[in-house]
Amino acid sequence: MSRADAAADTVHEPARDGGGEPDSGTAPRTPNPLWSLGLFRSELITVFRRWRTLALFAVLAGVPLLVGIAVRIETRNGGGTGGRGGDGGPAFIEQVSNNGLFLTFAALAATLPFFLPMAIGVVAGDAVAGEASTGTLRYLLVAPAGRTRLLLAKYASVLAFCLAATLVVAVSALIVGFALFPVGDVTLLSGTTISLSDGLLRALLIAALVAASLVGMAALGLFISTLTDSGIGAMAATVGLLITVQIVDQIPQLHAIQPYLFPHYWLSFADILRDPVTWDGIAKNLGLQALYAAVFGSAAWARFTTRDITA
Repeated sequence: MSRADAAADTVHEPARDGGGEPDSGTAPRTPNPLWSLGLFRSELITVFRRWRTLALFAVLAGVPLLVGIAVRIETRNGGGTGGRGGDGGPAFIEQVSNNGLFLTFAALAATLPFFLPMAIGVVAGDAVAGEASTGTLRYLLVAPAGRTRLLLAKYASVLAFCLAATLVVAVSALIVGFALFPVGDVTLLSGTTISLSDGLLRALLIAALVAASLVGMAALGLFISTLTDSGIGAMAATVGLLITVQIVDQIPQLHAIQPYLFPHYWLSFADILRDPVTWDGIAKNLGLQALYAAVFGSAAWARFTTRDITA
């Protein structure tokens, strides 16, 4: 059964006579209270059963494997990791050979600047535009569920993908790290040593923060998706915008606007690996993501609710 058929079975519009008015013999039915949950479940299934989604998961899971193998080979050859010792991926990579848990941090730091947001851009960009290009969007609105509910369901499914994609990277890195390297007490970036269980809890918190860092990107991609009927065009525009913003964030002469760019504080999760934890950068990142979600989520709603779906 298609999603349009499921929608029609859940709620029906009142029957109309030849004049277009509701048939007096049929009582109008209000939307089922479970409609929103059923719509979200339908969107979730649609997103996660696509071959493209599975391919994205495979690529994301492969990044920690490649990083782990590279560090393992380098360690066997007696060389160093060649890191810069900063707060990002290189600083974590230097610690991977000593503790496999650090591969989780290194993999998240390596995928967050491009691989993870690119995957989010593909899914979010296709959310509305892909349905419009295939002609299924109008059928999703046959039942009086409302465009707002449909858009919220789509955004929620994209956020679920954000969390799932982040967990794929983290779990893959955890498995590879535990398989290839010794594991034990964790020495934080500040030099404090904590137990492995505490390190795992911090890794879980970092994964949650990385997923939350993609909320603004998801809203931006959804907004772009409402502007066009081409799924490929929306995906390309979202990924292209991501690359452009990343470049702008690296130009020193543009430092005045960089704190307002959505990826600027992405690597602030590294502060979780300090004792005590420094929350300033993390709070700025979460606040910025919430702002982008509010602005571009509202823009997507304004565009989608006024868009001519039947044209």
